[in-house]
Amino acid sequence: MDFFDFSAEPLYFDEPVSSAVDALLHEAAAQYGEAGAELLLLRAYFYEPEHLTVLVALYRYFYYQQRYQDALRVAERAIAISLAQLNLPPDWQELTEREITQAAAQSMTLTRFVLLALKGASYLLLRLGDAENALARLEKLAELDTKQRLGITELLTLARAAVTEAAVAQVGGNVHFLKPKT
Repeated sequence: MDFFDFSAEPLYFDEPVSSAVDALLHEAAAQYGEAGAELLLLRAYFYEPEHLTVLVALYRYFYYQQRYQDALRVAERAIAISLAQLNLPPDWQELTEREITQAAAQSMTLTRFVLLALKGASYLLLRLGDAENALARLEKLAELDTKQRLGITELLTLARAAVTEAAVAQVGGNVHFLKPKT
C-alpha cells in the first residue's frame, strides 16, 4: 500500500475542539517552556481526553521536555484511540495489511496517523533503551508498509543493532566462542 497515495482529507487537527480547550491550547503555547504550560495541557486533556489535537499537543510538550516515558504514554493513548476510530483491532500486533487497506479506504489520513504514531513510539522506546519493543513495532510497520513510504529503514536498522548489542551484553560481552581458535 502506498501511504502517500491519497486525496485531500481532513487531518486530526481539522476536527474542532471546544472553545475552552482551544483557549487552553493557545495559552499553553504562549507559556511554552514555563511551568504552567503543562497544567494547561493537562486541563485540556481532562476536557477532551480522546481528541487527537489535545494528545498531539501533550505529546509534543513531553517530547520537547525530553520526558520520553510520558510522551510514550500519550503516543500509546493516541494509537489506541486511532485504532478504535478506524475499527481496527486494539492490539497493533494484530494488524494485517488487509485491515490497513480497509482502514485507509475509510480514512487514509487517520491510517497514516496511527502508523506514524507507532513509528514515533518506536523511536521513544529506542531512546528509553527498550530496543526489543521498538523493533517489534518497526517490524510490524515494515510488514504493513510494503512500499516503504513511512521512512523506517534507518530506525529498523538501529533497532536491530541495539537488540543485537543488548544480546551480546547480556552474555557479558564474552563472545570468544564465535572466534575461530588459532
